[in-house]
Amino acid sequence: MSRVEFGLSMLYSLNKPFKKMVNHLESIDAKIVEIVDDGLHALNKRRISILNEIRKSYELRFTVHSPFADINIASPSKSLLKVMLKRLNRSMFFAKALDAELWVFHPGNKTGISMFYPGEDWKQNVKTISLLHETAKDFGLKIAVENLPEKYGFIMKNPEDFIRLYNETSVDDVGIVLDTGHSNLEGETEAFLRKLSKRIVHMHISDNMGEHDQHLGVGCGNIDWKKFAKILHEIKYEKTIIIETVENVQKSLHKIQELLSFQ
Repeated sequence: MSRVEFGLSMLYSLNKPFKKMVNHLESIDAKIVEIVDDGLHALNKRRISILNEIRKSYELRFTVHSPFADINIASPSKSLLKVMLKRLNRSMFFAKALDAELWVFHPGNKTGISMFYPGEDWKQNVKTISLLHETAKDFGLKIAVENLPEKYGFIMKNPEDFIRLYNETSVDDVGIVLDTGHSNLEGETEAFLRKLSKRIVHMHISDNMGEHDQHLGVGCGNIDWKKFAKILHEIKYEKTIIIETVENVQKSLHKIQELLSFQ
């Protein structure tokens, strides 16, 4: 497991001003950092300049999490979807400007009128992912879609949904971001690892009690982390693991590193 690379998501500081988040970057115990392009940390040209200075000074490497608040890539509203795509394309532009190694985005979700148009959410979800894929190719940017739980209305929650995406499109180079908190809510963590190990290029690590996406520290929920580490060893996972907790961040990082070092 020595080739696994570990990093931290700045999600835990999303409630703090951008300047304070940047201050955190100067002291974190990781070389890969996921910047969340949303809320108080939404990217712009000035912030890109600041982050690039920090990146070079501290030899950091970035990934970028796309905006997700009020974003639904399966929206039935063409006018709103146009605005959302513009925002996502802007985020990809900034990710490229940061020399980001990956741009992470969320799948679409159902709406209040989904029941009247069966299957249309999925069709639009696939169409938008294909559009994002084309834009990413133009930028020379690697992108990956994250699994999200059905209980929050999302329509890509289990391995079968991702297999269907690959079967219906030509987006083979769009990777998967396995979020353990989300997959735990669906009871699908092992299934993702066993069925789609070659597609998983990035992981978001957090814990929960199986009811809500709490972003707890590793070991603070009901996820069996020893079993998780064992499976990673068996499938020879050698990509990136990002700690995405909102508490016990450094402790969670060290715990995962310790668990994997024994495999």
